Amino acid sequence: MGLKYSFMSFSCPQATLAEMLALAKMYGYDAVEPRIQERHQHGIELEMSAAARREARQQAVAAGVALGCIATSCMYADPARTEAQVVDTLQAIDLAADLGCSRIRVFGGKIGEGLSRADAVLLVAGALRRVASRAQERGVVVCMETHDDWCNPRDVAAVMHLVDHPAIGVNWDIMHPVRTGYATMDEAFTALRPWIHHVHLHDGVVTAQRIEYVPIGTGLIDHRRAVELLVASGYAGYLSGEWIGWEPAEVHLPRELAMLKEYERQAAARR
Repeated sequence: MGLKYSFMSFSCPQATLAEMLALAKMYGYDAVEPRIQERHQHGIELEMSAAARREARQQAVAAGVALGCIATSCMYADPARTEAQVVDTLQAIDLAADLGCSRIRVFGGKIGEGLSRADAVLLVAGALRRVASRAQERGVVVCMETHDDWCNPRDVAAVMHLVDHPAIGVNWDIMHPVRTGYATMDEAFTALRPWIHHVHLHDGVVTAQRIEYVPIGTGLIDHRRAVELLVASGYAGYLSGEWIGWEPAEVHLPRELAMLKEYERQAAARR
């Protein structure tokens, strides 16, 4: 089967859905990942009408390009916002299902002021439990990203252990656990492996306390090792490039995919 590749709409925020699907088709990607709640021009949003959802789903089918994941802004670790975020998550689950998409991305989010890590784990796990049944009914997996206050993969694993539901999983952003020093690539993968349903990719370097994107293979993040681990595990989800405000799509999309596929070829040859 081989790995499946996708990119997020941050690569082409001004593209319509048809244009984004055409880019994916042109460059050999298997799927696209619409980022909602950012007003990208693809038009996929929580408030889409039923007719618009049907049309978008048909566009993807006609293009032969999957909608691999719906990337949301949902986050749960601030008690002042948790309830509203659960409501948004339920809506995002329905949106994804209506579009024929089997995954949504969510965040743990910044931990509320005065909240301990242990209490934040309980809060996030509780929120995810509340959406798990709807997700399972609609055939969608809710994937919590290793990001923000949840870059430590062990913290995300703690949430997963508490939730313990097949419709709740992990979006492994391979950069953040490594760049924050919480885990090596192997340690992060080992901690998260039972729950990985989606993967985000991007390489970078740290300059003046910020991350700047660079081509895969030239920065801090060992994508070769990540691909080796995923190939060896039989991972069946998408590897999705998340490049925000970077080079034009026509520059980075073909180049990054070519490097990832070369890593996959090398990994498969060693098996």
